[in-house]
Amino acid sequence: MKVLVIDDSNTIRRSAEIFLKQGGHEVTLAEDGFDALSKVSDSLPDLIFCDILMPRLDGYQTCAIIKRNEKFADTPVVMLSSKDGVFDKARGRMVGSQDYLTKPFTKDQLLQTVAQYGAVVQGE
Repeated sequence: MKVLVIDDSNTIRRSAEIFLKQGGHEVTLAEDGFDALSKVSDSLPDLIFCDILMPRLDGYQTCAIIKRNEKFADTPVVMLSSKDGVFDKARGRMVGSQDYLTKPFTKDQLLQTVAQYGAVVQGE
């Protein structure tokens, strides 16, 4: 699967990239919402992980913009946050995210989430 990881933390981006590549996935990294918007069209991801707290364009705004594009309306977006609040999860759903992963995540959590959406993408 092609996965786009959007996070302003270099550490989170790198660990996600390592975990996903070990799982056999193709990975594109973006450091903020603006960076992501240019890369989403080029990489055509099957799944997007998007941090919530980012400079310039936060995760909610980024997700909403991506989801407004007809081409990516069905692409699953999983929000990433160090906060595990009900409000954050609800707000993520309102802008079109399918799921929520709390940071720091483990390799297993990340790959399990990808596998879950991979089955959906491949129509299993």
